[in-house]
Amino acid sequence: MAIRIVRLGTSRQVKEGLRIGTVRHPPRGVLKKDYARRNYFDVWLPELAPSAPLVSWFFSEPLTENHWTDYARRYRREMQQPTARRLLELLAALSSETNFSVGCYCEDESRCHRSLLKKLLLEHGAKII
Repeated sequence: MAIRIVRLGTSRQVKEGLRIGTVRHPPRGVLKKDYARRNYFDVWLPELAPSAPLVSWFFSEPLTENHWTDYARRYRREMQQPTARRLLELLAALSSETNFSVGCYCEDESRCHRSLLKKLLLEHGAKII
């Protein structure tokens, strides 16, 4: 049993389990009833996405190593809030009981909050594939 970190909208892996979207907004132009069928997500959990102001700040400047480091620090701070912290603990605990995945739309995982989310889940004791 474990968590898989995925890009939303991509084909599902065998035994991937429930797919959780950790994004601020649902996919544009897709009916709610089609989210799962089109491999976006089964459950939407925007509380683990970066806040709208943080996303806006991130895209306000060119991506440099310093900008990414600042973004990562700010995202981690947001994930220390009680709701986010409890959700991270819940997902970490569930990872020892069942397979599921969490993800975002970004093409490059190394410059996406899901890479930071993966580290946070590991820090909370999650099992990750």
